[in-house]
Amino acid sequence: MKTLYQLADAEIRFCIKEYLELAEASSGLTNVQEDQIDSDRKAIILLAGLNASIENPTAKIAVSEWERRKALPFDVESGITNGVYNSIRGAGADYLQEVKTGSSGYRSWPSDFIKSNPHTLPILQHLSGIFSKAALKKQVGSVSDLSISGPASKRLSALLSERVDPNGIREGEILKRLESTLEGIVRDLVGRVMLESIVESALLSEDVPFKREDEYASLTGVIYDHRADFVVPDEERPVAFIEVRKSSSRHASLYSKDKMFSAINWKGKHPEMLAILVVDGEWTAETLRIMANIFDYVVPLNHVNELAKTISDYLGGDRTKLKWLVRFEVDPA
Repeated sequence: MKTLYQLADAEIRFCIKEYLELAEASSGLTNVQEDQIDSDRKAIILLAGLNASIENPTAKIAVSEWERRKALPFDVESGITNGVYNSIRGAGADYLQEVKTGSSGYRSWPSDFIKSNPHTLPILQHLSGIFSKAALKKQVGSVSDLSISGPASKRLSALLSERVDPNGIREGEILKRLESTLEGIVRDLVGRVMLESIVESALLSEDVPFKREDEYASLTGVIYDHRADFVVPDEERPVAFIEVRKSSSRHASLYSKDKMFSAINWKGKHPEMLAILVVDGEWTAETLRIMANIFDYVVPLNHVNELAKTISDYLGGDRTKLKWLVRFEVDPA
């Protein structure tokens, strides 16, 4: 049985695929048509990204609501994660019923059941009233939702027998408390998977060769060497680098200075390398304007398909895609 994290990971990747298909067909969600919404998930993504809550929306309803809310910025994260939350909430409820059956209505806690069903650990944790992994580890030893050893399952069985009052269980409250676990899972996947996976999928769709940050040592710069989120095609002969950053208006100025210095550092070493920043979140107009004076492209997340085509053209020899040359050296006095 899959863990909640594994289910959420698969779901977010599916939603990313659906979102990219819709974004490409609708020119970055600027011209949405009914025939482009060819799945229930695409309708949900479109509406959730516009903060519209409609149950079982049809393509016609989704487009109508999009036309009504055109002026609202589309929140990619909300659009994609809405379906993820619904999926793992349903799985969480199923796992709770599995625990209820395996424990004879929360009255007995066979260690064999616990050992054989590690995917239910988040439920067992909330039933025990221990919400911290570190605190649980102190009580029963090292456990995870992938594996629970025999000795650990016996200790966890004893802990549940001591702490759980079968007459006091309120399943709705357990599922409500589980929300904090689900939020942590989705938050981790957004940071680890969502933003960069959207960029990766767009590059793959245009057959643009690249390396991810964890696939190479460093990209050389004038001041120092470090890694970008993506380098095209590789660090030995870089033609473009891509940084992906979500921001809030409160942190926009800080992030922009950091990213601009990176761009100057790398473009100063490789003058004909495209500097690209893909943004999401609440950047201020002023920080975006300033960054556009350094980066060749500052592009919102919902336009990455067009960006991938631009990079492909540049790789094919279209030099008009290069917008800025950065020439500077740091020499001893």
